Amino acid sequence: MRTIDFLDKRVTGICNELKKLSVKQKFETSDWLIKPGNFLRPEDADADPAPFEPFDSRTMHWYGPDKHYWFRADVAVPQEMDGKPLWMHVCTQIDEWDDAKNPQFLLFVDGKVTQGVDMNHRDILLDRCAKGGQKYRLELQSYTGILHTEFNLIVDLREIDPEIEGLYYDMVVPLEAFPRLEEDGKARRDLENVLNEAVNLIDLRTPYNESFYQSIAAARRYLAKALYTDLAGHEEVIASCIGHTHIDVAWWWTVAQTREKVCRSFATVLKLMDEYPNYKFMSSQPQLYYFLKQRYPELYEQIKQRVAEGRWEPEGGMWVEADCNLTSGESLVRQFLYGKRFFKEEFGVDNRILWLPDVFGYSGALPQIMAKCGIDYFMTTKLAWNQFNKMPYDTFKWRGIDGTEILTHLVTTLGVGQSENDFFTTYNGILHPDALIGGWHRYQQKDINNDILISYGYGDGGGGPTRAMLETSTRMEKGIEGLPKVRQAFARTYFDELAERVKDNRRLPTWEGELYFEYHRGTYTSMARNKRGNRKTELGLMDLELLSVLAAPQLPYPAEALDSLWKNTLLNQFHDILPGTAIHEVYEQTKKEYDAMAETISALSADRMQVLAPQGEGITVFNTTGKTRSDIVVLENCTANALSDGKNTYPVQQTESGAVAFLPDLPPKGYKCFAPVEAGSFENPLHIAGSTITTPFYTVEFDENGLITRLYDRKNDRETVQPGKYANLMRMYEDKPMHYDNWDIDCYYTEKFWDVTDVQRMEWTERGSVRATLEIERTVSRSVICQKIHFYAACPRIDFETTVDWKEHQHLLKAHFPMDVHTDEATFEIQFGNVTRKTHQNTSWDQARFESCGQKWIDVSEGHYGISLLNDCKYGHSVHNGEMALTLIKSGTEPNPVADQEMHVFTYALYPHAETWRSAETVAQAYFLNQPVRATAGGTAGEAYSLVSVDAKNVILETVKQAEDGDGVIVRLYECENARTTTKLHWNRPIASVTECDLQENALTDVPVEGGTFKFTIKPYEIKTFRIR
Repeated sequence: MRTIDFLDKRVTGICNELKKLSVKQKFETSDWLIKPGNFLRPEDADADPAPFEPFDSRTMHWYGPDKHYWFRADVAVPQEMDGKPLWMHVCTQIDEWDDAKNPQFLLFVDGKVTQGVDMNHRDILLDRCAKGGQKYRLELQSYTGILHTEFNLIVDLREIDPEIEGLYYDMVVPLEAFPRLEEDGKARRDLENVLNEAVNLIDLRTPYNESFYQSIAAARRYLAKALYTDLAGHEEVIASCIGHTHIDVAWWWTVAQTREKVCRSFATVLKLMDEYPNYKFMSSQPQLYYFLKQRYPELYEQIKQRVAEGRWEPEGGMWVEADCNLTSGESLVRQFLYGKRFFKEEFGVDNRILWLPDVFGYSGALPQIMAKCGIDYFMTTKLAWNQFNKMPYDTFKWRGIDGTEILTHLVTTLGVGQSENDFFTTYNGILHPDALIGGWHRYQQKDINNDILISYGYGDGGGGPTRAMLETSTRMEKGIEGLPKVRQAFARTYFDELAERVKDNRRLPTWEGELYFEYHRGTYTSMARNKRGNRKTELGLMDLELLSVLAAPQLPYPAEALDSLWKNTLLNQFHDILPGTAIHEVYEQTKKEYDAMAETISALSADRMQVLAPQGEGITVFNTTGKTRSDIVVLENCTANALSDGKNTYPVQQTESGAVAFLPDLPPKGYKCFAPVEAGSFENPLHIAGSTITTPFYTVEFDENGLITRLYDRKNDRETVQPGKYANLMRMYEDKPMHYDNWDIDCYYTEKFWDVTDVQRMEWTERGSVRATLEIERTVSRSVICQKIHFYAACPRIDFETTVDWKEHQHLLKAHFPMDVHTDEATFEIQFGNVTRKTHQNTSWDQARFESCGQKWIDVSEGHYGISLLNDCKYGHSVHNGEMALTLIKSGTEPNPVADQEMHVFTYALYPHAETWRSAETVAQAYFLNQPVRATAGGTAGEAYSLVSVDAKNVILETVKQAEDGDGVIVRLYECENARTTTKLHWNRPIASVTECDLQENALTDVPVEGGTFKFTIKPYEIKTFRIR
């Protein structure tokens, strides 16, 4: 036994005693007034007609959950506090973790917003030198949180002795490093010896007497020399620390509650900035700043001042920290457009970092989108949550599907006391020696970099950095032996220096392709209605923008309405809203918002189509996609049995849901007019015999359960269903993940399932010359699934129009298509392109990808044949042994106990084809399914117009909109087949000039124009943007 082996225990005991002694005196504040209600300011509480009631905090309680109150007390400073530091301490006797859901307050002192109060910030410095008898009005805007139903309110005024507290931190900071230091190493022994000597100097016999204070001063002088000078100056390892509070825009709370969380947290940051001059802080998400500006403009002005001083960093790139799997490519562009513009206009800051610490996976399209939005760097930590495989790098170049590379750094901060064998890291770091040393030990690129980034502070209403963290920073900035040297530095500073440090280093690794997140795979599917709302809104907005450009000579471009619609859409793409992982109340609100947006988009679009439709008695149909299309058109009020384009006549079929016709050669980004005519009968090429249908494309046989037993491709002389298996087999799986119910699908979900075979009704309800429809109604457990399977005379798609009344929970529903295609890979559409993923399970990385995200389509193809599976609002897919499965419904129970228990409406489609998806133009077919042809009254047969088109079939013309500054029209397109291509764009209006731009609409190069045409070369998977004036 050696005394030295117990010195840390001795020092710990003394530190604990010093911490208690630092609170020198307390005076209870118990006489309050209370008023229920959610008030922004004292004057709002006064204006409310309900009276204040007395509240004796010694005997009375306040009650939740999810309730707001306003507390008010007038207090006088006790004479005993004259000349002393005056602190206010607030608590509710709730001590467990989860500052996000526990009680939170915003303190007003004499009518002014002062500081947030939460589980981590219970003390407020009112005055460094109090005046006895001075009066304060203390008011607490109070929220109960959602965990508890009954609360105390315990408030006191207290004196905290700065010298005793200072000595406590002088000693506890090095002490807290001990668990990560080598037990018998030099650094730990040096620190133990110094701390032990300091303890020997402290006289604790009679606290607060003269000898006591002399000993406190002596110990501090000793440590200033022996520890913070003689054992300081080390900078072998640097920890660049930036204060941060990650605030989910919604999660276990609504967006409305987030508005409050932002104000509380930012008020706390600003208060601590007053107290700690070296404190630097960053926060992303302009949406949060916008909330603050609306509620407390005086706080917003303080932030502006701190930004100007170089202490507050508005950074992050996007409008909100958006989901990067489900959000469309154009929406990601708008996230950057709105996000960067706000920070530039409000603070004069040009964002260069995409800051996404908590997002559930990162599309391979992101590097190019980032680079073309002026983003140089990417930061996350979420990949450290991977379920199976540890990311092999923490600092690396991330190469996207087009070859663009972005310098990427993964924050490696560990939790205090966390095992270094656990590769989890956190963006809610604690600025604590244990966490910082652990972060350095966890970091994997020590051979090329000695500086780690630490984002520290409590999030989600936890108020960000604490005084303890800032006291720790002050001491670790000295460079103590054995500890990383802390510096308070902006994230941008860190990344700029990191880029310079590693730019020519041959050991800087590269990660190719998507950053797939091996967790939260259920987020591709949870709250399906919300995902449908997002998809329809994204595409509806793009259609409206095109129609508005087309109609601009007659109708003003609705810039203000579009701005509001886009902001609402971007807000709801936050990574706990769109993925379906927030509480029920969030989705009640988004339902209202998506419905309202759909109504607005529909009305504005209809106005423009009416203006655009030429004079005449015909019908004008609009093709908003960038491809010439021949497709099914729904004609609500057409009673004629045919339509004519002046050259040919096309049959019109009356159905229960309106007339339908197949109309050819609809021009891209334009319209074509048809005349209703009465024609003779048309030959019906769709032949039905019992449960078999033969079309010009297929022979399809159904069994008694409504399952497809045979799908014979007549054009390619090919059976497509694996022998002995069934296509369009719906299967319900038990879905009880280990954790995170609405987030996760776990690898064992396939162990228990029920095939959906209980057919209640199966009949051919349409037998026309345009399409035939088989309706099938099935039940499974307590749910009802109704499908209309559409077969077309002139379109090779088979559409499965589906309505589900889902009453299950913790069960998945998938649609399976076991196709007889020989391949070990599948292609999935992502934003502005696609990725190929292996479908075998050879490695743990392959096994982890058992559920993957695709946007509008996936495909399996062999040498000269393949099958695509399209959808109009689904994202989750699994492919194994040639069997494609589309995940339709998830229905978890936490945090939303009724998730997905409602009516679902969606369509998916099967598209068999010769050759590969490239030759079959699957990309175009997916756009056609998602952007139906629109029809309106008016026009003369044969009239047609295309605003813009591109010659190359592999170049997808997507966005046509007015430029953000109103100067010209923006046209955005991308290459979809990984093929360098030279092609021409045709513009059917006068052109003064064409400029190629980045995604922020900044000019890059002028483009030569010949008449209404210009030529350009586009690289594989490249996104190009042109401004046409």
